[in-house]
Amino acid sequence: MMEVTIAELEAYLLDNYGNGGIDQSLFMKLVEEIGEVAEVLNKKAGRKKSDGEDLQSQLGNELADVIHYAVAIAALNDIDMNKMILEKDKTASVKYNHGTNLEQFIMDKRSGI
Repeated sequence: MMEVTIAELEAYLLDNYGNGGIDQSLFMKLVEEIGEVAEVLNKKAGRKKSDGEDLQSQLGNELADVIHYAVAIAALNDIDMNKMILEKDKTASVKYNHGTNLEQFIMDKRSGI
């Protein structure tokens, strides 16, 4: 199965939305998709009626939409999300006293540790 990097997704979304993609309207779509994630999670937890739907698949689709719009907003604002994710995680790892951070986790995983 093909894997996509954050940088590739940013470039693709910038190409799609760069000529007229307005980050405020993308933000409204992001909020809408977050609401749809909440709806699926409520159905999975039994707080909302489900009609035999494939909730796992729906959840995956809605989370993909959330990532799509969040990364599109970042791309339109020239934000390197790969860099931001790693930096944010390093700060959080120190703040919350984690044994390892994301960058180290990835390096360990890639080296087979």
